[in-house]
Amino acid sequence: MNHFNWRKGVLHAEGVPLTAIADAVGTPTYVYSSATLTRHFRVVSEAFGDTPHLICYSVKANSTLAILRLFSGLGGGFDIVSGGELARVRQAGGDAGKTVFAGVGKTQEEMEAALAAGILLFNVESAEELEALDAVGRRLGRRAPFALRVNPDVDARTHRYISTGLKTSKFGVPFEEAVALYARAKKMKGVRAAGLDCHIGSQLTQASPMRDALTKVAGLYRELKAQKHPLAYLDVGGGLGITYADETPPSPEEYARTVLAATKDTGAQLILEPGRALVGNAGVLLTRVLYRKKTPEKQFVVVDAGMNDLIRPALYEAHHGLQPLVKRRGKAVEVDVVGPVCESTDVLAKARPLVLPQPGELYAFMSAGAYGMSMASNYNSRPRPAEVMVDGEAWRVVRERERIEDLWRGERA
Repeated sequence: MNHFNWRKGVLHAEGVPLTAIADAVGTPTYVYSSATLTRHFRVVSEAFGDTPHLICYSVKANSTLAILRLFSGLGGGFDIVSGGELARVRQAGGDAGKTVFAGVGKTQEEMEAALAAGILLFNVESAEELEALDAVGRRLGRRAPFALRVNPDVDARTHRYISTGLKTSKFGVPFEEAVALYARAKKMKGVRAAGLDCHIGSQLTQASPMRDALTKVAGLYRELKAQKHPLAYLDVGGGLGITYADETPPSPEEYARTVLAATKDTGAQLILEPGRALVGNAGVLLTRVLYRKKTPEKQFVVVDAGMNDLIRPALYEAHHGLQPLVKRRGKAVEVDVVGPVCESTDVLAKARPLVLPQPGELYAFMSAGAYGMSMASNYNSRPRPAEVMVDGEAWRVVRERERIEDLWRGERA
């Protein structure tokens, strides 16, 4: 569910007509609904009931400070994959003590900063990383809390670029090596085992891969506890999918039932790392039609948003719904909606039935809250979009549109 709806033929975010935002701020612009963000966080948390759990929002999905502050205010923690994301969390008022640090390539400088900040957990992804973390802990005179991220070799049945739990993946420690690594860690003076972690991929639309992976991981957790490793946390990862077109991902309630059934009797506090599930359908990208172009084979609609603003269609062949901000009547024709970036892959919506729009008309790419602005770039020397947060009938700019002179800030000719 989201709070983007039609009122008298005009698409609104909560109580605000999106046309008003586009006219005031310009396009392209990302718009987020605070009511949707809040609802999604609470629905996921409530699905786990009284089971001890911590929602650590996956910052890479959307690292905008206003969103981080909102989740922090709801009691959430964070899942980060870089020192920069830790800095953003702290700038937004987030608690490092509710933050887990994942990723295969943490530098020792990043480890030091996170340990000094009081990080909850390092999710360690290799034997050499564990040794590096031990060195950092000894240097700082602390024992760094860690969980091994294990790779259960389970097919997430998602896009190959966002599947992370197979033997061929760069992520995680091979399942069969985990017990020996925990035994090695017992002899290290700069680390302490605090948990176990698993994440098999993103945009998961079936419960069975989650069930299969977590059943294996929960069994390993029980084995490690029996060996007297002082584990307290079982990080079940994230990856719950959303509906972009016709997907039917598990509901938060079904997701919780799957996780709880697989992890029962572990006694662990669960760490959940939703990203897309919280923010994906809470954001849209506003764009304005520039031109129409007809060739013998195609009808194109050229808009002012491009693949540098929303790269998912080019990167993953991803689908985003497309809605006019003002409803139109007429016969639909099949068009490709393309951006101004000088690449053939800059196709934001392929073979879509649209009432052929006029130049100047406004549209919204739906379900753009996740991996939209966080993956935006300045390719073709294009300033990145503005961002707006809506709260009821009020709205505010939470990131100003980049200016042309921002493009070369820090450079020397």
